[in-house]
Amino acid sequence: MTTIQHDHLHCIDIIVGSTNPVKINAAKNAIAQYYPNSTVRCQGMHAPSQVAEQPMTEAETKLGAINRARYCQQQAQAADFYVAMEGGVDHFDHGPATFAYMAIISNGTLSVGRSANLPLPSTVYDALAAGEELGHVMDRMFSTQNIKQKGGAIGLLTQGLATRESIYTQALLLAMNPFINAELFNDSTL
Repeated sequence: MTTIQHDHLHCIDIIVGSTNPVKINAAKNAIAQYYPNSTVRCQGMHAPSQVAEQPMTEAETKLGAINRARYCQQQAQAADFYVAMEGGVDHFDHGPATFAYMAIISNGTLSVGRSANLPLPSTVYDALAAGEELGHVMDRMFSTQNIKQKGGAIGLLTQGLATRESIYTQALLLAMNPFINAELFNDSTL
């Protein structure tokens, strides 16, 4: 496995475009798996998505993640990785679903990843289309409080077998591919 060279005492610095502990933990856990011999420092910051509070299309969701990561890159101190996650929903031919996009920037390179889809009941999608946010709809349906900073809709709808953090971690592990295999992505003579 190829790793990015770091000269500053094997320390990996990550800035996450959110103060949500679920997103911060997912970024730290995913990236730390690629650097088991390094100290991984991860901190969150408020980063505007510049899209709707509840993105309703794949394109809007992806743009929100990219906007957050770019904001971190421009506003935060120097870091090895700028990471952002944006949850959204869309209505596919097979029905409504929620998912998240990941954006990771390192050394000026942007990598975009995406989680799996979680099918949503039509009643939930209709509430979102009417202007509500997924976390609030879930809190009302399941009598929870601030579920988006815990297991999320994913945790509630999968009986805890998957959580918002586990899904984000998996998608981030995949989105790291261009950085951990940089020679494959930079070599055009395959």
